[in-house]
Amino acid sequence: MKNIKLLALFILFSFQTLLAQTFTTGANEKTTVLMDSIHLVVAQDGSGNFTTLQAAINAVPDYRKKRTNIFVKNGVYNEKLILPASKQLVSLIGESVDKTIITYGDWAQKKSIFGEEIGTSGSATFYVYGRDFYAENITFQNSAGPVGQAVAAHVSADRSVFFNCRFLGFQDTLFTYADNSRQYYKNCYIEGTTDFIFGWSTAVFDECVIHSLKESYITAASTLQNTKYGYLFYKCKLTAEPTVKMMYLGRPWRNYAKTVFRECELGAHIRPEGWHNWNKPVAEKTSFYAEYGNYGPGADIAKRVKWSQQLTKKQAAEWTVENVLKGDDGWNPAEGVLKEIVNFK
Repeated sequence: MKNIKLLALFILFSFQTLLAQTFTTGANEKTTVLMDSIHLVVAQDGSGNFTTLQAAINAVPDYRKKRTNIFVKNGVYNEKLILPASKQLVSLIGESVDKTIITYGDWAQKKSIFGEEIGTSGSATFYVYGRDFYAENITFQNSAGPVGQAVAAHVSADRSVFFNCRFLGFQDTLFTYADNSRQYYKNCYIEGTTDFIFGWSTAVFDECVIHSLKESYITAASTLQNTKYGYLFYKCKLTAEPTVKMMYLGRPWRNYAKTVFRECELGAHIRPEGWHNWNKPVAEKTSFYAEYGNYGPGADIAKRVKWSQQLTKKQAAEWTVENVLKGDDGWNPAEGVLKEIVNFK
């Protein structure tokens, strides 16, 4: 009888230990994900529910009204990945940002099976259409190299959040695609050569590192005329390869582009004039390019183009993280998904 009681206690202790087990991310990441909050696990070695991310995403019920958390173990996942619009409230949480990598090598001039170029939109590694998407500790990469437009992430979903993620590529790395999409990038690393953050969406980059690989343009917003906000870079750090000496903050892909750098550290690679008009004089009158409270060797505004602006205090009160993202529904990711999943500070 005594042995039976001891065995029962051992089984109970083992079960409680299993429930308390955590997936602890890398040393530089902040999140420890409780096992009972993970619904699906992706692992290339077969130790999870799926060996590919697409299979895990496909398993999420369409239009599920509760969040589905997918834990992705370290590995290089060579996949062209799609999160459909019917897969909403999905989270991808990587084990380690440097070792959990989603990569593919398409590029705009690549020919399809029909002999046609797939184009910039067709070149993406990861397509995000499902609303309220959340990603953490994952690297999104386009591995095609410096071959022209080659997108790492093509994000259309409204209320998308990327926390502690990396976006690696060359030209057109991050495509903020849909004009009715709000996107929040927190503590992310984004690198590229030309127009490597571009598109129609409203997006906030909060305490991100923006790294230039080649002398060119960082942003190419295409904000629609009636869209109140475009890009806000808040407390970001702009860095570059040692060979990069002259970099523009941005140029208007469309005439009503809106981009603001606020309280950012601008490296010496930022050109004195700051902005380029894409050889469209009309865009000088219709676009909105502004700065506020920036610092560092690239922040000297003495030689900035005359058609750019320094925000007034009134404008600065409008161009905040909360205001840019809130929309009509009052969305605030710091009080929503980030508070729910991450020990957000």
